[in-house]
Amino acid sequence: MRSRLSPRSWLAGCLLLTLSLAAIAPAPAQTASPSERLSAERMWSLVRLGDADLSPDGKLAVVTVTRFDIKENRSATDLWLFSTDGKTSRQLTSDKAADSSPRFSPDGTTIVFISKRGDDKESQLYLIAVDGGEARRLTELPTGVSAPKWFADGSRIAFASAIWIDLVKWEDQAARMKERAESKMSAKVWDRAPISYWDRFLEDREPHLFSVPRAGGELIAITRQSGFHLLKSEYSTSSYDLSPDGTEAVFVADTDGSGVEPNHDLIRVATCGCKPPLNLTAANHADDGSPAYSPDGKWLAYTAQAIPGFYADRARLLLLDRADDSHRDLSGQFDRSAGDLLWRADSKAIYSALDDAATNRIYRFDVTKPGSPTAITGSSSFTGLALAAAGGAKPVAVALRQSFSEPPTLVRLDLANGAATKLSNFNDSTLTVTAQGRVYSVTYSGATGAPIQMWVVYPPDFDPSKRYPVFMLLHGGPHNGIQDAVQWRWNAQVFASWGYVVTWHNFHGSSGFGQAFADSINPDRISKPYEDTIKAAEWLAAQPWTDANRMVAGGGSYGGFLASTLLGRAHPFKALIAHAAVYNNFTQIGADYGAERDRFFEFWERPEEFARYSPHTSAGNFATPTLVIHGQLDMRVPVNHGVELFNTLQKRGVPSRLVYYPDENHWILKPQNSLFWYKTVREWVEKYAPSGAR
Repeated sequence: MRSRLSPRSWLAGCLLLTLSLAAIAPAPAQTASPSERLSAERMWSLVRLGDADLSPDGKLAVVTVTRFDIKENRSATDLWLFSTDGKTSRQLTSDKAADSSPRFSPDGTTIVFISKRGDDKESQLYLIAVDGGEARRLTELPTGVSAPKWFADGSRIAFASAIWIDLVKWEDQAARMKERAESKMSAKVWDRAPISYWDRFLEDREPHLFSVPRAGGELIAITRQSGFHLLKSEYSTSSYDLSPDGTEAVFVADTDGSGVEPNHDLIRVATCGCKPPLNLTAANHADDGSPAYSPDGKWLAYTAQAIPGFYADRARLLLLDRADDSHRDLSGQFDRSAGDLLWRADSKAIYSALDDAATNRIYRFDVTKPGSPTAITGSSSFTGLALAAAGGAKPVAVALRQSFSEPPTLVRLDLANGAATKLSNFNDSTLTVTAQGRVYSVTYSGATGAPIQMWVVYPPDFDPSKRYPVFMLLHGGPHNGIQDAVQWRWNAQVFASWGYVVTWHNFHGSSGFGQAFADSINPDRISKPYEDTIKAAEWLAAQPWTDANRMVAGGGSYGGFLASTLLGRAHPFKALIAHAAVYNNFTQIGADYGAERDRFFEFWERPEEFARYSPHTSAGNFATPTLVIHGQLDMRVPVNHGVELFNTLQKRGVPSRLVYYPDENHWILKPQNSLFWYKTVREWVEKYAPSGAR
């Protein structure tokens, strides 16, 4: 996801975000007037905003709003409407079913969304008038629907549904669904990888695009006869787009026939499903994605990577001229990855919210100025950007703003200067009486002397004249940098409320700091991140407010891998937490992506070098008390890793505890399971590094 960048320009970009070391050391004492801190229970009481859309005239925004019932261990998601002038808001849906993926019709009178209501066995398309009233079910497909998108004239709605390609009639699809559900035989069979994705096994159904008239009626199969289908692993409205005249669609498909060398290409088809398909990106053997037609129909924008098999490779923003199928590169030497693409109504600019030096910023790419994107936002992170069709060069825009201290909040965004006007206030009353710690960004010298960005979160009522324990968080990925945003599963403010200085460093390999930085840890994913972690600990130990004898560290996924690496090497931490940890690289071939060809070498080709990069080969040095956490449904890091690590620690007589969740996957998602997770983590770190100032 990144390209080359000189050390000088990398440092300059990083310093846009950071404070000087001198600025953080003498931080003044904090006196928190709110009496309550952000406990895990209070965190779960916060309302969470999700998918957002904007009416064509820019006057109304719709957003999904989720509330959690901790006692019942469930959530409820409804649609809310907000006027973009900030004057009004109202709840649009209130059914007990979860409502998602809201999209305004081109005439602005109706919203299509996904829900599973009443006697629905699978999720269906629903329509509701913006003025209110009852929602109307539009589809009744036995295979369910997802990813809705309006045709530009508002006459039809496209959507995706996973079907058996050998069955033509919908009643036959329904019969097979029923047969599979009722069968006493449970075996699953594959002749080609991959077989799973995150927490589910991949079916023999294929996801295809269809369309349905707005008034209901006969469906049209768009991609069924193309010989291609949407990705079985994951797809959304960003996985396809419809031309402004409604005659063609472009979608992302995996064109690899082997199952071990995935290659995502863009396939163009007629929306009537009646013409042969065309692979628009066959010449590129790395992944392409995020197709987006310009409103005037002249261009197709999309993202393209260059290195096959490297998910963090820089995604460039390209334009395909529909007149002659020529390509233009809008990214140039811009050393960040473009993501979901939104055209301005005048077809002269594209907006993208992208990972930029530990903050998700919105950038504008001007069609006439290749290689010179403009940053629209600065501090805080922005996601869920939506633009109004009206407005020309000055469209109304909304987005979700968030930071370590602010949950996602709906804002109106001025795309000229990045100024944000708050529209939603669901969490204001709770946050007003909740003390949170101050958040700083610093840089320190890491491996090879490179500048490493690190977030530092002080506990509420921080007093720089006293000494505090440190809880160092290790992020996952490894190519997923930690941004200025709320992390619900590893919430730094919750940890800080216990009385710890909490840190999160973007070690070598993290996204958002350029291609060279992201790729600097391959194929050796241990050495530089480990050294960056030790250097971070040394920097912290040198601060006057740090109690170097009370330092702990922990992380999940790759962060768990890094915790397991620390176990076998010298480090200053009194205890470790390894959640969903990759512990044994040899058995990680059982992961959902385990059949993909390695970019560098397979373990049987260079077994000794492969072993050097696996934490389990240093088990003879394990001595640090370690909390091991794993979920049975995790297919990204199979549960055997947690069991192997725990059993090894037990054999070595190292104080250790295994927390096993039979109903969780790579993450802990259920409210009560999460509360137990936070309780257990707190007990563990306080046992070996007591909380609070001294």
